[in-house]
Amino acid sequence: MDETMTETKQTAPFAPFEWMLSARYLRARRKEGFISVIAGFSFLGIMLGVATLIIVMAVMNGFRKELLDKILGLNGHILVQPLESPLTDWKDVADRLSQVQGIRLAAPVVDGQALASSPWNASGVLVRGIRSDDLNNLTSIAKNIKQGSLEGFDDGQGVAIGRRLADQLSLHAGDSVTLVASKGAVTPMGTTPRIKPYKIVAVFEIGMSEYDLGFVFMPLAEAQAYFNRSNDVTSIEVFTTNPDKIDAFRKAVTEAAGRPVFLVDWRQRNSTFFNALQVERNVMFLILTMIVLVAALNIVSGLIMLVKDKGSDIAILRTMGASQGSIMRVFLITGASIGVVGTLVGFFVGLVICLNIESIRQFLSWLTSTELFSPELYFLSKLPAEIDVGETTAVVIMALTLSFLATLYPSWRAARLDPVEALRYE
Repeated sequence: MDETMTETKQTAPFAPFEWMLSARYLRARRKEGFISVIAGFSFLGIMLGVATLIIVMAVMNGFRKELLDKILGLNGHILVQPLESPLTDWKDVADRLSQVQGIRLAAPVVDGQALASSPWNASGVLVRGIRSDDLNNLTSIAKNIKQGSLEGFDDGQGVAIGRRLADQLSLHAGDSVTLVASKGAVTPMGTTPRIKPYKIVAVFEIGMSEYDLGFVFMPLAEAQAYFNRSNDVTSIEVFTTNPDKIDAFRKAVTEAAGRPVFLVDWRQRNSTFFNALQVERNVMFLILTMIVLVAALNIVSGLIMLVKDKGSDIAILRTMGASQGSIMRVFLITGASIGVVGTLVGFFVGLVICLNIESIRQFLSWLTSTELFSPELYFLSKLPAEIDVGETTAVVIMALTLSFLATLYPSWRAARLDPVEALRYE
């Protein structure tokens, strides 16, 4: 008989009646409406916190990836600059660099600043002299020609300009743009500016406003003549197959150059910019985590109020044979349910928004008649989003952990409630 009574009193952890009580406590009656409101706000807080974290981290990842792709698509992964003497042997050096394993392109370039002008406007630009074959191997340019073409680029005296520059100067392919350089011909009166019109043979659009507005590509031989170069080049832009492992190429590039050179890789050229992005990303993660933390604290306050309100119910359950563990699990399930459901809903909301973020941006721009995410400010012509599986998993685990920890103290208090004290004044 005693063994039978003992068996009936013992229940397995997370028994059906514990889930039933938890579900009942989540559906508060009218007199418990305030507790239900707190639970609702906790759910919304966790949902919005998780969704916002996923969206913001995805946008910042996409922003970094797009910028990195566009910057590395136009500028070399390693910049080879001459030491001790001008780079007059640039053909031989470029050929030797091209034969290094892992290097897909070594492009000699002549860089110089100029003023691009038209009858309607003017803008400062960076003129880059480059060979036609090298320009066609830059897929960020060759695959994004919007007007004209790059055929016969080396043969004539035409230039390729960016789409935003063409719009600013009100020019199209086939029109002429005047380039003004500060250092021109040397005369008895001093150095005069060099002013020369060039036909626009192609208009490209990379999608990064800084490059679409500020770059002009010119045939290498013409650039050497325009900037008074003595058959030398400014530098050689080296493109590798794996820019993330750029350190592995530095020694091979130095040896292949066969002359004193100074190397600058893409991380050094853009270190300030990408370090700022990383700091901003980390700070945003910490700030938005506070949203989830505040929502978790709401779970704590809501459960404590629920425990106080259900004191007599807990006492009756204890006198009927419910163990402290059962009572603790009931309130653990109640609080954790809010966190789990809020996290899952937030995850799906964030996922849906990330997958459609550009469409949402265009709709909001149309609705408010304003330009959200201006290319002039953010460099990119569209809003990118790149979902990182590891980061998203970390956000979900963090939210679930905070939600679980928030339920421990109220559940422990409920389990420690003395049935005698709770029923004394009932």
